[in-house]
Amino acid sequence: MKELVNNPSLQNKVEFWAATAIFVFSVLFLVTDQDRTEYFGYGSHYRNWIFPQLVQAVVLYASFLFLNFKVIPRLVDGEQVILNVLLLLLTFLAVWVVFGTSSTYLKVEMLYYMSEQDAYNQIFQSSFRHVFWLFLMLGVYSAIKYSSFYLLSNSEAIQSRYKLVTRDGLLAFVLWMVSMFLLLLVDAEGGLLVGWGVVAPCGILLYCYSFYRLIPKALGKKRPFLSYAFQCLLWVVLINFPVAILLMLFLHHEEQAIGLSFFNQAFQMVITVPLCWLLFKRHLQGNEEVQVLQKELGRSNANLDFLRSQINPHFLFNALNTLYGTALQENSERTAQGIQMLGDMMRFMLHENHQQKILLSREIEYMRNYIDLQLLRTSASPNITIQTKIEDVLDEKFIAPMLLIPFVENAFKHGISLKNPSWIKISLHCEQNKLYFDVYNSKQPKQERDTEKDASGIGLANVKQRLSLLYAGRHDLIIRDTPEEYFVHLTLTL
Repeated sequence: MKELVNNPSLQNKVEFWAATAIFVFSVLFLVTDQDRTEYFGYGSHYRNWIFPQLVQAVVLYASFLFLNFKVIPRLVDGEQVILNVLLLLLTFLAVWVVFGTSSTYLKVEMLYYMSEQDAYNQIFQSSFRHVFWLFLMLGVYSAIKYSSFYLLSNSEAIQSRYKLVTRDGLLAFVLWMVSMFLLLLVDAEGGLLVGWGVVAPCGILLYCYSFYRLIPKALGKKRPFLSYAFQCLLWVVLINFPVAILLMLFLHHEEQAIGLSFFNQAFQMVITVPLCWLLFKRHLQGNEEVQVLQKELGRSNANLDFLRSQINPHFLFNALNTLYGTALQENSERTAQGIQMLGDMMRFMLHENHQQKILLSREIEYMRNYIDLQLLRTSASPNITIQTKIEDVLDEKFIAPMLLIPFVENAFKHGISLKNPSWIKISLHCEQNKLYFDVYNSKQPKQERDTEKDASGIGLANVKQRLSLLYAGRHDLIIRDTPEEYFVHLTLTL
């Protein structure tokens, strides 16, 4: 349906083939009508019945294609209004003349019991009314079509402005308009037209109001469905009187109007009310599934972005340069220790980082390796102070991987300078199922040549997204950012 609404060429194809199918079936039905052959006789059958009907069908089919695909769209768009109105009138006159002329063959028997002039006058007057009715139905069809496409294509904007209106309600309204058009086209009985013209809109309004207010309000009750059904019963009884008055205006028959009003009540309570409840439940289930999928998608994207942000070439090159310098100074265990820490970190990033949750002790071990590796680079500078108070976690507590390290990496990235005095303080401890994590560091002015001077950092943005997805309602993140220092406090319920 959405593709049909948003694709004009597809709309035209559907209309063209639908009209063509109706035309072909009409011609086939006309040719195979044996009753008319026996009535007129085989020779006059084609002259007095098939040929005139075939001419009418061809002219009607051609005029529909011309008006529906050329004239009416331009009138709707306001293009060359006068010209297209003239084309519409000329088409109407041409179809009338063809129908009037061909009907003189179809109603040739009228010439036997009235004067020729009176017969022609009556035939052309009847043809005028018939063609006028056909063009009126084309106008109704066009009004329904363009209003339907407008409502469905702008359903989101309409719903955002009018909360009571839903897309399903608009679609139901469109289908009701189409059904009313078809009933008018087949000249349905007046009682059926009026009944369907009242019952369906009442059902659509009840559906929209149920979704907007009645069902959400009833969900908090002890017996939600009974509460919802009782509210619907009150509303249906309340509108029964105005519905009955409206039916009397159209039917002019009191008993029939009252009967239809009570039928409307029964229809809404037996059909509409349970159907609205089932559709709302299905709607809630669909929303829950969408939320789960969005959460999983957000988690996957966050993990992917985090992997990209953590495999930082600058850090790897600095670490390797540090190890290279250390290796030149001494051929001792410091070099082996640095290489081992770097290997452990890379192994953690390649393997354990793909899991949804890991042991908190492994996350702390990775963080310690990162800090120790940075200390190899900064230990020779007396202006740098790094203090850590990270408690060991002996219990089997689990955490999403790579959730703490971005704050530490951010502290070393923006808080350490080999030239200026700088400091970092890191603390972590657990109490029962609560984790308390603080990172406090100085801030250094960025160099003009720094390519990441104006970058906000994908790591921190990513970890905030992951916290909101994985620990919604179970974390408290406080960040204080000043020109001289940066402070992060994270409380996490594991």
